[in-house]
Amino acid sequence: MSLWQKSLKELSELVKKKEVKPSEIVESFLERTKEFEPKINSYVTDLSEEALEKAKEADEKIASMEEIPLLFGLPIAIKDNISTKGTRTTCSSKMLENYVPPFDATVIEKLNDQGYILTGKTNLDEFAMGSSTENSAFFTTKNPWDLERVPGGSSGGSAAAVGAGIVPASLGSDTGGSIRQPAAFCGVVGLKPTYGRVSRYGLVAFASSLDQIGPITRTVEDAALLLNVIAGKDPKDSTSDDVPVPDYTSFIGKDIKGIKIGLPKEFFIEELNPKIKEAVLNAAKELEKEGAELVEVSLPTTKYAIEAYYIIAPSEASSNLARYDGVRYGYRTPEYKNLEEMYSKTRDEGFRAEVKRRIMLGTFALSSGYYDAYYLKAQKVRTLIYQEFMNVFKEVDIILTPTTPDVAFKIGEKTDDPIQMYLSDIFTVSVNMASLPGISIPCGFKDNLPIGMQLIGKPYDEGTLLQVAHAYERMHDYYKKFPA
Repeated sequence: MSLWQKSLKELSELVKKKEVKPSEIVESFLERTKEFEPKINSYVTDLSEEALEKAKEADEKIASMEEIPLLFGLPIAIKDNISTKGTRTTCSSKMLENYVPPFDATVIEKLNDQGYILTGKTNLDEFAMGSSTENSAFFTTKNPWDLERVPGGSSGGSAAAVGAGIVPASLGSDTGGSIRQPAAFCGVVGLKPTYGRVSRYGLVAFASSLDQIGPITRTVEDAALLLNVIAGKDPKDSTSDDVPVPDYTSFIGKDIKGIKIGLPKEFFIEELNPKIKEAVLNAAKELEKEGAELVEVSLPTTKYAIEAYYIIAPSEASSNLARYDGVRYGYRTPEYKNLEEMYSKTRDEGFRAEVKRRIMLGTFALSSGYYDAYYLKAQKVRTLIYQEFMNVFKEVDIILTPTTPDVAFKIGEKTDDPIQMYLSDIFTVSVNMASLPGISIPCGFKDNLPIGMQLIGKPYDEGTLLQVAHAYERMHDYYKKFPA
């Protein structure tokens, strides 16, 4: 087995035992990158060569190290809306095309403390607004399983890179499904932690009450490893919660006997592809054979989640993106007669259609006379969604659903129909609305395209999610499959 086929955990053990040098690991992934990256375009900024130099430096350091950190010398890719000091952070937008942050996000500081190696900044839908990575201002990333299809979004570059095997793990961000949906499309594991579990400091804001950083990996254990590193209270982020962080790897390998799994009938709807429904329900039955108990539950308010989400998220985006006006940083139009024209032309030229659409939707929802009818009502729906989940969690430990209504769709298939594009996140947005943790893991294939299964947990109970996800993963070897 080549080094690029190994998991983060396996690579970490090889480095700790000093059986393999960091440079050998990075070289293995670099060869894979040279072959695959020109086909899938996962990186906005490819730092493979720089990564190799850093790996050689790590080789020298490791000789005299007694205690080797978990991620020392291991390559990891970072979504290009997470601030990296001295390395371009564009949000895949013309507005920030040349922006080089003077600081690291908290998650990057934590990875730096481990001695990780940055392989590149991955492509996304502009400012994380989209479900296909077609909204990037630079190029569309392709699905490694079928180059005519999308990798999902907005963390499409992060998921495609891990799916193609050009990096063992990456970080993404999830506002309405942006880690879980692309993970499902690319056949990898995507974990969206509880809101407040991981610091958002240094994550370029889209919708501040919904955004959350999380890992995209090949295995469930790797997701646990990365969450161990990035989770925890951060004084720089007032929304990060001071809740004890367990050792998530301690949940790996635990049996699931007696765990109650809820199957919400509202998630197994007519729009769900029958092959996906079959794969997900078969997965549930396999978990039942391992000792879990299946319980049918109901989440009737779920049907309003997508509408409420597309009022709240654009409203917050309209507020957050007001700072991009051409004055302090970012793109500024070269020709203008006065200040007002400079503002309007900068924003018109700097933002693409989807970002403009969401800014206008949000500005309208927040405007005088419409605030109560739209934004306030959507927030009330959000409260109902949360309360409904909490009631269901009195009966069950976790909830099992499909991650997406279908497998990855073709590039260009939904670009002319925003509503159809928004419905790609129909099974994921309610998790963000209720601030809950969710994980997507592969559970089969349809026409050689991966199918994702979603597990939803109680607040701060990522451990049980990882426990059940790993129990299912052990029954199959989906994580060993790579696209041809």
